[in-house]
Parts: sequence; structure tokens; C-alpha cells
Amino acid sequence: FQAKRALEIAAAGGHNVLMKGPPGSGKTMLAKRLPGLLPPLSEEEFLETASLYSIVGLLNPKILGRQRPFRSPHHSASRAAIVGGGMDSRPGEVSLAHNGVLFLDEIPEFGRDVLEALRQPLEDRVVSVARAKGTLTYPANVALVAAQNPCPCGNYGDPDRPCTCSPRDIVNYNRKISGPLLDRIEIVIEVPRLTYKEYTSKEDSEGSQAIRERVVKAREVQNKRFRKTGMKGFTNASLNSKMIQEYCRLNGDAEKMLEQAVNRYHLTGRGINKVLKVARTISDLEGSEAIQAVHLAEAIQYRERKTEG
Repeated sequence: FQAKRALEIAAAGGHNVLMKGPPGSGKTMLAKRLPGLLPPLSEEEFLETASLYSIVGLLNPKILGRQRPFRSPHHSASRAAIVGGGMDSRPGEVSLAHNGVLFLDEIPEFGRDVLEALRQPLEDRVVSVARAKGTLTYPANVALVAAQNPCPCGNYGDPDRPCTCSPRDIVNYNRKISGPLLDRIEIVIEVPRLTYKEYTSKEDSEGSQAIRERVVKAREVQNKRFRKTGMKGFTNASLNSKMIQEYCRLNGDAEKMLEQAVNRYHLTGRGINKVLKVARTISDLEGSEAIQAVHLAEAIQYRERKTEG
């Protein structure tokens, strides 16, 4: 099941994810499982997260139990509610999700100003909130999980249900997520509608505990690798271009494959970096120091096709 595998990789490397699929495909259910795959909050992370909740007067029992936060604001939420601000310059949802997951269901329905305001915190891992005297800076180290239908009616590409949208409707719907925001999303997956058999099946190819153990182990590998940077809790998703050159070494076959992918898919520099960061995480999950061709091939599958031309 590709979606489960993609979320395992996202959890292991702190990557942002976009799930595309019709209503009833289980996108929300998958997103809600993500915090359970992540390692518990460290003491330092717990204090950071708890202090943000204290500012807004909230108490989250799950955070007290060291589970990472999961925030799922409605698409009608204002810019201030999402990134912070307002009369009292409160932290927004992106900061309340600090050290955890921010889930934006039906992401094209969010206001354009809201989505554009997310670009800076997703890039910098902090958010600046304007106030009367200067600005406040709140932490915002989140993994974004976004979900959307393939079109306004939700049936585009469904063999059993006719789509009622015009081609223009479909194009405009998908354009609501801007290129610069998509640039900050490393993993894009299609989630097909669940069949009745899949929905009622008691069989699970692999339990969450086994996946979580792999995720925790991969996070430990990253903690060890990046300890010398002085940044605690640093993940592969946060690698900059210079660090990618240092830490995302390819073996010979993988190097050839990347060259072929660049030529075939017209990958941009940013597109190459996204693929390499995801491949680094897949290698960590497999316990491999070098990125091999099989790791790179899987990472290439998760790229956003439309942004690469």
C-alpha cells in the first residue's frame, strides 16, 4: 500500500506530504495515524511545545503523554488562526503543531493568503508575527500533511463515478496550491478509493508498531549524523543544498539513474534536492549509508509531476 509506505518515509525524515484522492479513500485516517508513528517528544521538545499551548491557554493531554501534536484546522480558518497574529499576537496552528504534524484537509479550499503565508514557516521552521512594537517569533518545526480531491466533485479519474467538472474547473482547482508552496512538499501520492473489501478487511500487511520501530531507528540515525551541526531533532527534510552535497552521496548506479531522471523529467535544482532528501530517508530506513539506485528510484516516484513540467 503505497500511501502507508509514503507516510512511513515522511515520518522518518520529517518530510511534507500531499495526498491526492477521492472522498472515501482514507486520506484523513492515514494522516491521523502519523503522530503514532513518530518517536515521543524529547524533554526539550516537550517543554517547547507545552509552553506554546500555555500561551493560548490550552492543555493537551496527549502532549503531556509526550505524543507529538496533531493539528487539523478547518479550511475556513483565517490567516491569523493558521500562522499567528491577531490583537494579542497569539501563536497560530502552525506553531501549535510545532514538533508534530499540521494536517490541512481539502487544502485547495484554504484561502490563498493563508497558503502563501505558510511558505515562510515551512522554509524557515519559525514564524514571525507582527505586533504594535516589533515582531514576535514562534517556533514552527512541523511536518505538513495536506490532502485534496482530484477535482471539485472528487470523481476525476474514477472508473465507476463520472466527473461533472469541466477541464477548466479541474485546472483552476489544482492551481489553488501555488508552485512555491508545492516546492516545499517533498512527497506527493495518489490515494485510490477504498473498495468494500479493503475497508472491511481485518488483514493488515504490517502493524503500526513495526513501522514505528523503523521510523524511530531512522530518526536515531539522523540525530547521530546531524549532532555536529548543533541542531537537535534535525531531520533530512531540513537539509540545505550544501548539506545535501555532503550527506546525500550516491553510489555509481544511483548517480547514473539521477542523471537519467533529470533529463527525462526535466527536474529543476529544487526538484533534484527534494528527490535526494527523500532518497536519503529511504536509505536510512534500510540501514544504508550510501544512497543506492533502488532508494533513488522509489524517491523519484514521489515527486510532484506537474511542478517539474
